[in-house]
Amino acid sequence: MSGLVRRLGKVGIDTSALFLCDMQEKFAPNIRYFPQIVQVSSRLLKAAQILEIPVVVTEQYPKGLGPTVPELGDISGAKKVAKTCFTMCVPDVMEHVRQSAGVKSVILCGIETQACIQRTALDLLEQDFDVHVIADAVSSRSMVDRMYAIERLRQSGAFITTSEGMILQLLGDAAHPKFREVQKVIMESAPDTGLLSNKL
Repeated sequence: MSGLVRRLGKVGIDTSALFLCDMQEKFAPNIRYFPQIVQVSSRLLKAAQILEIPVVVTEQYPKGLGPTVPELGDISGAKKVAKTCFTMCVPDVMEHVRQSAGVKSVILCGIETQACIQRTALDLLEQDFDVHVIADAVSSRSMVDRMYAIERLRQSGAFITTSEGMILQLLGDAAHPKFREVQKVIMESAPDTGLLSNKL
């Protein structure tokens, strides 16, 4: 490959962070499959907490759009940031990532795919992070917007994967000392939605 470095998208516990984007009360009625993406994101949050992976949670204009839904789980240990722009890459978040030495990969969940997910992913790619968009944990009001945003992100170099695939890649080995604890998180299959039946 003469002079080119091929990015494979391999992830590691010590080099990854989990970003959970704008899963707030006022969005719930309008986002397709909202309960399911929150449930899937909650699985990833639990796995990240067990594996001690840094977690960032953002809220879009929480004064008007409400707080993060409690169904996501315990976010007291996460870096929580309010924002108004359509990206998670605000100064407080990026400073937190820089302080979490060694982060090279960001795992991205939340809403909306064509808005904050897309802009966050592009901003991170521009800063040379690997970005992993969790297909069963991102959604939009419109499945057309979601579909083409995912296609746009793939064209730009983001990796598209699933929640269980990501958790298993992070573990890497059934001999990992925390495998059994994480296994309990994934023993119950991710909720069946129409998300993955739509063309990706």
